[in-house]
Amino acid sequence: MVDGPLERLETQRAELFAQLAATGDLRRGSVNATYRRCGKPNCVCATEGHRGHGPRYLWTRSKDGKTAGRQLAAAEVDKVRRELANYQQFNRVSEAIIEVNEAICEARPPGGLAEEPTPAPEREKGGSGNSSRTRSQPS
Repeated sequence: MVDGPLERLETQRAELFAQLAATGDLRRGSVNATYRRCGKPNCVCATEGHRGHGPRYLWTRSKDGKTAGRQLAAAEVDKVRRELANYQQFNRVSEAIIEVNEAICEARPPGGLAEEPTPAPEREKGGSGNSSRTRSQPS
């Protein structure tokens, strides 16, 4: 049996899901190396052209419109950079999954074997304590 375009797309989607599952630990943000001057007038960092003490590594990320950061220990830097790279891979694979799914939706014929969402169970009427009945007002 020869696979058609729909079967190839579904195989591609399954492969992408496997890649997504293998992504590993991930986190958003970036790592920056910073240098600073201590402010002591006789320190080497006070000389012109010296970039300051460091590097200090700072992991920053944005959440809910706010930027948060944490200084990393030197032993953490490589680990965090791997996790940041995994996040980038996660984003690339997620976008590829969306593109393949859109192609599957276009290729699947109407009335085909599309995965139908399960309908929500119907609620019983009158079961809620919040009633919309009007209450009689005393005269």
